[in-house]
Amino acid sequence: MPIAQNNVVFISYQLAFPDENGQPDVVEIVDENEPMVFIHGLSGLPEAFEKNLLGLNEGDTFDFSISAEDAYGNVDPNAIIQLPKSIFQAEGQTADDILQIGNFIPMTDDQGNRMQGLVVAIEGESVTMDFNHPLAEKTLMFQGKILKIREATPEEIAHGHVHGEGGVHH
Repeated sequence: MPIAQNNVVFISYQLAFPDENGQPDVVEIVDENEPMVFIHGLSGLPEAFEKNLLGLNEGDTFDFSISAEDAYGNVDPNAIIQLPKSIFQAEGQTADDILQIGNFIPMTDDQGNRMQGLVVAIEGESVTMDFNHPLAEKTLMFQGKILKIREATPEEIAHGHVHGEGGVHH
């Protein structure tokens, strides 16, 4: 069965970014023992990623790159903001253990949306956070293999995620 909309897809892969010479610098490996599992068309992954897998069959391999524009876009300077250090206090204590440059901190905006912010600077009573996607401005280089394909159940499609093996158990 070739990969199509609403198929559950199991893949192993390696993700790399091009180094200064254009050669792959591997940053993530997902092996066959713990594959990535998603519903094609409902994954939340870049459309270009799913498009490159469309029509492949179980056992097929893939090797493609996605430009930053087709992946997670460019850095938005408006997503880099300064926040008062006081919002990171818990019971009157500043959370110095999490307020470290390079740490990702889960946060919620004023409309209840969850997001991850990267601490990029701490100056006095101000913390600079970057809410851009960590892969913004990066060309993504994928190599991998299609391990398994099956039809998604109506319940999985309604919930927008895989249930059972490799997915959510509820």
